[in-house]
Amino acid sequence: MLRINELKLPLNHPEPALREAILARLGIPDADLIDFSVFKRSYDARKKAAIVLIYAIDAEVRNEAAVLARLARDQHVMPAPDTGYKFVQAARPAPGTPRPIVVGTGPCGLFVALVLAQMGLNPLVLERGKIVRERTVDTFGFWRKRKLNTESNVQFGEGGAGTFSDGKLYSQIKDPKHYGRKVLTEFVKAGAPEEIMYVSKPHIGTFRLVKMVEQMRAEIVALGGEIRFQTRVEDVLIDESGGERQVVGVRLADGEEIPTRHLAMAIGHSARDTFQMLYDRGVYIEAKPFSIGFRVEHPQSLIDVCRFGPNAGNKLLGAADYKIVHHASNGRSVYSFCMCPGGTVVAASSEEGRVVTNGMSQYSRAERNANSAIVVGITPDDYPGHPLAGIAFQRELESRAYVLGGSNYDAPGQLMGDFVRGVPSKEFGSVTPSFRPAVHLTDLAPSLPEYAITAMREAFVAFDKQIKGYYKEDAVLTGVETRTSSPIRIKRHDDTLQSLNTRGLFPAGEGAGYAGGILSAAVDGIKVAEAVALAMAG
Repeated sequence: MLRINELKLPLNHPEPALREAILARLGIPDADLIDFSVFKRSYDARKKAAIVLIYAIDAEVRNEAAVLARLARDQHVMPAPDTGYKFVQAARPAPGTPRPIVVGTGPCGLFVALVLAQMGLNPLVLERGKIVRERTVDTFGFWRKRKLNTESNVQFGEGGAGTFSDGKLYSQIKDPKHYGRKVLTEFVKAGAPEEIMYVSKPHIGTFRLVKMVEQMRAEIVALGGEIRFQTRVEDVLIDESGGERQVVGVRLADGEEIPTRHLAMAIGHSARDTFQMLYDRGVYIEAKPFSIGFRVEHPQSLIDVCRFGPNAGNKLLGAADYKIVHHASNGRSVYSFCMCPGGTVVAASSEEGRVVTNGMSQYSRAERNANSAIVVGITPDDYPGHPLAGIAFQRELESRAYVLGGSNYDAPGQLMGDFVRGVPSKEFGSVTPSFRPAVHLTDLAPSLPEYAITAMREAFVAFDKQIKGYYKEDAVLTGVETRTSSPIRIKRHDDTLQSLNTRGLFPAGEGAGYAGGILSAAVDGIKVAEAVALAMAG
């Protein structure tokens, strides 16, 4: 099989043109092209009136060795790499070895459990929240009736925080072993559309994610795994005899103790009480950078035209996204994060008396507004002291937002023009906010530190030079966005992926500071599953 990269065709090319382009690039007659498939398809929209599709093609040809030899100087033609997943070679655990435990059923936890189950290691999965459909009822109930269930919401429950998101499945992580391909393959098997295997920016959307999560759960159970919901891990049991710390089990909120020597903690970025418990038990944790800001909403039609010009609305392109960054004069970086085309801004609170925003889309991306977090990067220097100081900082900002919104879970909001000028907003313009329960117009300046407000005011004006029309007087800002990533890192060894100072504890995914988004969290889950299997065999 050959891989052909950088094969470019016009956006609206006829279907036969792709085969013709392959033949031309390889210099072979039609009869020598046995078969081909699209490995990746992206686009170049720098020239809006002449958008180009860019293909990576896997082609089966006659006399492959001769074709490769003839095109040896063409850097875009090469043997296709083997992207199939290979399970690690690990001996069976000794009889009587307690089964591995996975805490959390977000993308990371699901893949830890799935791969362990596929290896025949019968994992026990513990999830503090509810099954995904019950969790969805609770979450929508909060949005509609302001009734927050602190154990079942956007952050907690089957599927993790990624369930109520855009379902983006792309990442910039290095992936030499093609773990990402394993993730996409499993998602398609669970019901995702086939196109996620080849489009450059695949996404799924919330409703499809719900069904996929259920299907993955069913496979884990069918392979011998066990999943318990509404089961919160209250303590990790650690044996400190012999001069080393070794995990020996967990204690649940109901007092039950379950033995294990292999514990994968895939708890997500909002499990603040579990972070505190691990810290209290002496597990090594350090503060890490994250970002804070607001959600901004524009008409999706505006973003489509800004990005695609006369090709706005083309089905292959779909709803336009964007990625922007500005380095402010006060030294802060301001950038877009988790951009959701044709989506909604959602209430993502997990603690009472606090307001948090996030973005979500369905697969169709058909809602009228585009939304993105616009955030400012911060470091532990901005919240010095305790390794968990970032959590206290998040809580302070979320509490401010709760009060500014009216102390009823409405979110504080402001029009972009008013925010830049520093005056409170009184009424909405042409952009109707999508956040539920509601957006309360006010002055957002008190919701974030002064350095963040100053940098963002400068950035919104500067962004208009990158995307003409982005600075829109009545675009709506909604606060606050604080859960961009975990404020801590539970450090682990690079080789064994076990905690620096606690054997048998495998910090995993976004909550541990080793991922950011669905795909990277799932990839980290595969790595941790392999590390657990190797440790059990040792």
